[in-house]
Amino acid sequence: MSERDERLIEKLIRIGDVEAMRDAHTLCMRLIEEDAAEVLGADGTLLAKEKNLENVKKALAYGREMRKILAQMLKNGDAEGEWLYWQLLLMAAPYDFDSFCRYIEKDREPQKRFYEPRRRQLYQLAVALQQLEDNELDLLAISMPPGVGKTTLAIFYVCWTSGLHPEMQTLCASHNNNFLRGVYDECLRIFDPNGEYRWADVFPNIHVVGTNAKDMRIDLGRRKRFETVQLTSLGSGNAGKVRATNLLYCDDLCQGIEQAMSADQMEKLWQKYTVDLRQRKQGNRVKELHIQTRWSIIDVVGKLQDLYEHDERSKFINLPAIDENGNSNFDYPYGVGFTTAMYRDIEASYDDASWRALYMGEPIEREGQLYSPEELRRYYYLPDREPDAILAVCDTKEQGDDFCAMPIAYQYGDDYYIERWICDNGKPDVIEERIVNIITELDVSTVRFESNRGGTLFADNVQKGLLAKGSHCHVTTKWNQTNKETRILVASSWVKSHCLFKAESEYDGRGEGAKVDKEYRTAMHLITGYTMSGKNKHDDTVDALADLENFAKHLGGNIIRVKKRLF
Repeated sequence: MSERDERLIEKLIRIGDVEAMRDAHTLCMRLIEEDAAEVLGADGTLLAKEKNLENVKKALAYGREMRKILAQMLKNGDAEGEWLYWQLLLMAAPYDFDSFCRYIEKDREPQKRFYEPRRRQLYQLAVALQQLEDNELDLLAISMPPGVGKTTLAIFYVCWTSGLHPEMQTLCASHNNNFLRGVYDECLRIFDPNGEYRWADVFPNIHVVGTNAKDMRIDLGRRKRFETVQLTSLGSGNAGKVRATNLLYCDDLCQGIEQAMSADQMEKLWQKYTVDLRQRKQGNRVKELHIQTRWSIIDVVGKLQDLYEHDERSKFINLPAIDENGNSNFDYPYGVGFTTAMYRDIEASYDDASWRALYMGEPIEREGQLYSPEELRRYYYLPDREPDAILAVCDTKEQGDDFCAMPIAYQYGDDYYIERWICDNGKPDVIEERIVNIITELDVSTVRFESNRGGTLFADNVQKGLLAKGSHCHVTTKWNQTNKETRILVASSWVKSHCLFKAESEYDGRGEGAKVDKEYRTAMHLITGYTMSGKNKHDDTVDALADLENFAKHLGGNIIRVKKRLF
């Protein structure tokens, strides 16, 4: 297509009426078909046309512009452009997963659609799945709470990528056949040209040519030894029976909490996955998709994350039930999701470890949990008198996404009330300024910084900031030479006996008049999520508590009293 034609498309879009955009749509369709290369089979039959990707990108960009205009018209009650709106989605659907999800439910009533009511929350997952298809990723793992639509979105993706690559194999696996039967039936419903989905509009030349209900197989395009979509349960002996050349899709390989609680069972699960499923991958294009509710840090997704966390062609997404402000992430329209109140009720009925694993995507090993929430001392209000001292310790930020962790403790005799937490993984210079302001605001009498790895410079900058504000806070540093894990473990007994932490309702917004304190909540999650029997991504907060224990003992029996200044 000439530059003149492209300028014509742009001019028609600027006109902004439906007739002009109809003409622009026609030109966009012509642009997509231009320079397409024919793909022929061994017998010379036309299998597909490989489109020119640059032309496709241009056409889809024009289509998005037109859809925005038409969407506003429809919102204002002008239904004239509705047909064109859907045609533009159809134009994009073979290339854009988000458009595909929206278009195939075109004929369903709005309240019965799956994707559109959930699109605001699921769009980021659709983008990641697009990256998988576009060969920007080799591995994608998505962790989400039960019942929020992760499996249905994966089924949509299986049907989309199978339509794009009917000659290749997609292998779907889970821990039981009952679940897979539901996936098989839903795929058939989507593929049905006479059903409620419009998949056949998107792939008009691709048809179901064979099904096997017993073994759960669906063949598209033409009959093959290994069908386009194959479903199998983990551990069913898949050698020679199935293969994955397009996609290996694993959904909830772990059976449940009983299996997750056993390290031996988790190791056996990993072996089954690697031998029974991963070895079925063939070719250099095959991608891997994991969808699951997390149970354990050593489940399949946990082990994959250990292996590929820093691989740029791997992505791990966790969408928790509750966002950082304490609100539901999945409060969908039409009452099909979970309100904040519903999640709070669920949380109240679960133990902390189960809630965090299943609903927050933060699995922890119960056996090695150093600080369980039940054994920590809690408080609602500070004692009704002046504290003996207000002191703080700071484990400074080292690198990457590490946290700068600083508990601020109000000392009353032998008890230390942790009234404030700085738990910030932002830029060090910004954190320095925050610490200066908070120390000044709370009139902290003494603070000690761990001087390892740049802590001394950090402390110097804070000291300068405090002097500039006229603060008389005593600043010291200490180099820690003892083993960190040992120090954390030894300090835990003192922390449990002498430290009091705010009641949960006082920092998660559930108490009457209470606000969400994001940093306090993050700190407590990291503390109660620390395990002695597994790998910890962050140990900054528990290390800070160990520093507090050492600092408090160093102060000995002396009591620091805060008095009004004489000048």
